[in-house]
Amino acid sequence: MDVSRWSLETDTRAPDGQTNAYVLGTDPVALVDPAARTPELDRLVRDRAVDAILLTHTHADHVGAVAHYAAETGATVWACRGHVGRFRDATGVEPDRTFSSDTTIPLGDDRLHVLGAPGHAPDHVAIRAGSNGPICCGDCVVAEGSVVVGAPEGDLRAYLTTLRRLWAIDPPRLLPGHGPVVEQPRETLERLLEHRLERERRVLAAVEEGTQTVEAVLDAAYEKELTGVRDLARATVVAHLEKLAVEGALRLDGDRVRPR
Repeated sequence: MDVSRWSLETDTRAPDGQTNAYVLGTDPVALVDPAARTPELDRLVRDRAVDAILLTHTHADHVGAVAHYAAETGATVWACRGHVGRFRDATGVEPDRTFSSDTTIPLGDDRLHVLGAPGHAPDHVAIRAGSNGPICCGDCVVAEGSVVVGAPEGDLRAYLTTLRRLWAIDPPRLLPGHGPVVEQPRETLERLLEHRLERERRVLAAVEEGTQTVEAVLDAAYEKELTGVRDLARATVVAHLEKLAVEGALRLDGDRVRPR
């Protein structure tokens, strides 16, 4: 299946200030994560039969042009089942249909396959282009660095499961929501898994050494300068603490933490 990537300027905290939209197929096509409009994307949409509009998730930096392209094309607008209200609030659009994990969506002579991929957001999915094609993975994966999995929306237990599921599928490429295409999926997924587990080890060690507040754990778990991203790092630490608390490794009570 043909895939084209469009890097769009958005109000995102991704380092490059851009969100990737994808056009899947030839004619008809599916439009994934139309985060903003550009003249080039407008022309492509006018020249192709857009059959479906889908989102990997409904964070604001992925949804900005959904309403415009839905009205422009008359395409079927899909939303994640169980999160229709969230979709409507984010896009201003009432979806035509809903999908769930393992839904198959026909696209001409080919098809898209939806994979549940929660963790970064509760409504997050990944979308496979064709039976053995690349996967639009939204904010599950980036080629360099890492994505935010932060409280209150982020769920690290779910996120680690998502990374392992993508590793098991072993697609030829991953098509992320930000940054370049991931040409070596398994290597990248292994890096992200190890990054999360190393952060978890640091968080747990800080608590076991007597650190008693979220802010103190944050300072102990990060060695780098956090100017401009401290709020994101704090949300990540809270998500790690919530995971460890669920697993019985520590106790979390508001902003206070202590060993089990």
